[in-house]
Amino acid sequence: MTQSHEAETSDRRGYDIHAAQQKWSAYWEQHGTFAALGDGSKPQRYLLDMFPYPSGDLHMGHAEAWAMGDVLGRFWKMQGYDVLHPTGWDSFGLPAENAAIARNAHPAEWTYANIKTQAESFVRYGIGFDWRTELHTSDPEYYQWTQWLFLRYHERGLAYRKDSYVNWCPVDQTVLANEQVKEGLCDRCGTQVTKRQLTQWYFKITDYAQELLDDMSQLEGGWPERVLAMQRNWIGRSEGAHVDFTIEGCEQPVRVFTTRPDTLFGATFMVVAPDAELADELCAPEQREQFDAYLEKVKKQTEIERQSTEHVKTGVFLGRHAINPVNGERIPIWAADYVLAEYGTGAIMAVPAHDQRDLDFARTYDLPVRMVIDTGEGDPAETGVATAGDGRYVNSGLLDGLTNKVEGVARITEQLEGDGVGEGTVTYRLRDWLLSRQRFWGCPIPIVHCPQCGEVPVPDDQLPVLLPDLRGADLAPKGTSPLASATDWVSTTCPKCGGAASRDTDTMDTFVDSSWYFYRYCSPQFTEGPFDVEAVKQWMPVDQYVGGVEHATMHLLYSRFFNKVLRDMGMVDFDEPFLRLLNQGQVINEGKAMSKSLGNGVDLGEQIDQFGVDAVRTTVVFAGPPAEDIDWAAVSPGATLRFLQRAHRLALDVSSPVDADPTSGDRALRQVTHRTIHEVTELLNSGRFNVVVARVMELVNATRKAVDSGAGGADPAVREASQFVAQALSLVAPYVAEEMWEALGLPPSVAESTWPTADETLLVAESVTMVVQVAGKVRAKLEVSPDITEDEATAAALADANVQRSLDGREVAKVICRLPRMVSIVPA
Repeated sequence: MTQSHEAETSDRRGYDIHAAQQKWSAYWEQHGTFAALGDGSKPQRYLLDMFPYPSGDLHMGHAEAWAMGDVLGRFWKMQGYDVLHPTGWDSFGLPAENAAIARNAHPAEWTYANIKTQAESFVRYGIGFDWRTELHTSDPEYYQWTQWLFLRYHERGLAYRKDSYVNWCPVDQTVLANEQVKEGLCDRCGTQVTKRQLTQWYFKITDYAQELLDDMSQLEGGWPERVLAMQRNWIGRSEGAHVDFTIEGCEQPVRVFTTRPDTLFGATFMVVAPDAELADELCAPEQREQFDAYLEKVKKQTEIERQSTEHVKTGVFLGRHAINPVNGERIPIWAADYVLAEYGTGAIMAVPAHDQRDLDFARTYDLPVRMVIDTGEGDPAETGVATAGDGRYVNSGLLDGLTNKVEGVARITEQLEGDGVGEGTVTYRLRDWLLSRQRFWGCPIPIVHCPQCGEVPVPDDQLPVLLPDLRGADLAPKGTSPLASATDWVSTTCPKCGGAASRDTDTMDTFVDSSWYFYRYCSPQFTEGPFDVEAVKQWMPVDQYVGGVEHATMHLLYSRFFNKVLRDMGMVDFDEPFLRLLNQGQVINEGKAMSKSLGNGVDLGEQIDQFGVDAVRTTVVFAGPPAEDIDWAAVSPGATLRFLQRAHRLALDVSSPVDADPTSGDRALRQVTHRTIHEVTELLNSGRFNVVVARVMELVNATRKAVDSGAGGADPAVREASQFVAQALSLVAPYVAEEMWEALGLPPSVAESTWPTADETLLVAESVTMVVQVAGKVRAKLEVSPDITEDEATAAALADANVQRSLDGREVAKVICRLPRMVSIVPA
């Protein structure tokens, strides 16, 4: 502990940071200070924080995220709103399970022990939660309804099972959704992701792709633009055409998607993703051995490697030819690593003259290159550079001579549709959500597999399908779900025919649990369904959601999808679940993300022990705008604590009675106070919380100056200022604020007080400081009317003695006025 810190905490007039924390957290709990009423007696607002994972105690990232949200919750409460600020834990999933396995513990024991620890830390940290809402996704009372929702989606054709190549994490030994792969790596453990062919469960999110795009217009202005851009890019809408290519030796044509059907005359070969089912189907018998060997090589490559512009593209001829539908030309079909199975049908028409990847491949394997759009940049067959721009159509049959791309696309699409070999269409980058996982600690999938009846849903009255205990069993991932080893649990009877059947042994991705928890918060004890529909209508959509931008294309996208399905089921009556979104930054140290290996970690508990909750909370809020990162090495919780102690001493200095009339006090201080009330209110509504702290600091300084130079603490204006300091500080430093409120003789709690309204008559400045410059140097500072005219300002400036001395008899060449703040005099 530093000497300065010792001095502050030992000051007999300072507040005891640890005693205050114990005292007021107990008070809030005993009196239900932050419990939502839900009775319609007040206007309502719903404040939501993203679910925490119970993988350990709170850390510095939690300190920032929950402090930001709590600022708003406390502010709204003082404004007279009935605020629902719930809490719970996303308690299923890989982080908790991996930690438990590493410690040879059962995931349930590890998870619920961590929840207890985190809950105690949240209480200590002073977050204004309504603790009656607490829920855990690993409770049967919760995951019963996760299973119920899965079955409703299954009934609607939105939950289905299929065999395909999937993303596979070799460390976590489970499949991953596309959204959980970041630059080819598992977003959980950072391991290189590979491909594996498995039968898996999916949610048909693609059915809502266009609506997910369209409804972003409802979120503009409420969500950060970068999050909306990330979702738009991830959904990836493309307009173009489906084109059917007849395949020699095959009954069915191959359909490809292209955004440029107008370049069909330049398609000189076809490329199929090696890991797409289509490649296996098209491979001629004589090419089988060569193709199988090539496929094994491709499986070892990451998607990032395959898509890299620097990657040397490889391929193998499949021994078949397709017929180009616009000119009847026979073109070869290749499997190549630069095409991904997830794109369209996994096949593309290759137009090497106008696509650099196709051109590189064509040059490697000596395939034809035909220019069909003359851009004036030279023939790509000769230059080796594909031309992607617009120009005049050549070698293109009915399009020859045209120069309008829109017309060209329209004409060729019309011909394809007329010939029955294609159609205009829209496709999306978005793929269906792969939700099954080969892990134990998750919600069991409520499906029974029967040899006679196939996939059979578990009846609603048999929910929840409980996880087997498996205490003492080896839960380490092995590529198949540990649930498969629970033979007594797996073996069951078919709900349809009564015969022997097996339970599905995969569990659901934790993102399924977190896609609907915010509805449950509105009625956490409801037993007739996942949530009380009327309670959700009362509280939702969420007024403010707070959480990290890392969930932009996972949790937030999945939650929006869930909301639209629930709306179509008649369970909610709105399109979007979250009206506003606040993304907080990261807390880093010494310019880098905190990590044990770098030795730059900062322990939140130690910071609180040393400086107190108030100082830590105020520091993270004051450090910068909410969305920016905070470098802990560049901030000073010790200095923040000293400021809070100064603010506390203001309350101790107040000696005027509680009912003193502030209008009889120092008008100048009252003006500062009411301008601060006005500015702080606007800043809070615009999310500029760091500036709020700065304004409160300025008010503390102004009030201290008034105390020390005027009538002291007996001035009612000092009481008025001190009371607002306590109210404003309660948003970021709730414990010292309660101590101040009590010292001011006011009934607890400051959190229950009414946010003041600024007196408009005190917002008008009676005078401002006008700076006078001569030849660019400040020579005078004059107190003038804010409505001063240019003539009046010039006269006042030239009449000042210091200005006259600076001019030293010289003529004035020019006077520049920036009223009412500045006059600049330019001597001749």
